Amino acid sequence: MKTVKLGKSSLHSTPLVYGCMRISGDNSPESRQRGKDAILAAHEAGYNHFDHADIYGGGHCEELFAEAMSDYAITRECVLITSKCGVRFKDTPSEGLPARYDFSKQYILDSVEGSLRRLKTDYLDLFLLHRPDYLFNPDETAEALQDLVDSGKVRHCGVSNFKPSQYRLLQSRCSMPLIVNQVEVNIHNVDALLDGTLDQCQELGVTPQAWCPIGGVAYPAWGNTFTQEDEARIKVELDRQAEKYSVENWVVMLAWILKHPAGILPIVGSTTPERIRTAKKSLEINYEHEDWYRLFEARNGVQVP
Repeated sequence: MKTVKLGKSSLHSTPLVYGCMRISGDNSPESRQRGKDAILAAHEAGYNHFDHADIYGGGHCEELFAEAMSDYAITRECVLITSKCGVRFKDTPSEGLPARYDFSKQYILDSVEGSLRRLKTDYLDLFLLHRPDYLFNPDETAEALQDLVDSGKVRHCGVSNFKPSQYRLLQSRCSMPLIVNQVEVNIHNVDALLDGTLDQCQELGVTPQAWCPIGGVAYPAWGNTFTQEDEARIKVELDRQAEKYSVENWVVMLAWILKHPAGILPIVGSTTPERIRTAKKSLEINYEHEDWYRLFEARNGVQVP
């Protein structure tokens, strides 16, 4: 695969990112081997960018990735590793602590240390704040990010699930550019097209990444509100385009996302080697402007005004 530059940085990522959220499964030996096979398939298919978070698999996904790199002699220099932090789950009832987001400096620093230990690496190529902490102090959070970069533990920083105002606030306190905003983009959730997120990315040279890119096609999207009539209408158009381009209909969905001029990088999270390889077909499609709008119209049930 060719590579593209990530934001205002020297990092070059493949246009498809491999998402490691599911690689440990239930952490049984069988699930772990399936996860290792998926990592190897992505590596052999040319993916160079692997997306993690401290919470994925309760930390087991990062540990498994390190094992796979060792088992398959994947060198650290040939991959980009992203990890994220900021999501904290509900603690035991006796502690009485709720599910929450946390961008406090010490929590960020401790979380990165944990990811580095599990990944068995000295640095993260990219570190993202996972979901906005509504109570975050932008000066404190920016200080934590700067400390991580100054120490060499993180090469570049970005955000995930940030709205334009949240990105703007944090960037105003950071001397370094925040090079990525990872948001949900799929046929069900097009908020990033409408709320200024992708416009801001183009304006500032930020690289958007799309999590759950085939939600609503290959599997239900988060918070799905489509009716059966909506789903049937979308499927008719996806199937028509799949026949036209001689690909699976979920590959069309990746091409639809890749068409956007913001340069969105879809995150492929399948643990099936064949699907990991097949996703690359989306990069070969000469996807037409008109088909983008046909699918958008099918999604909305009405033509654009």
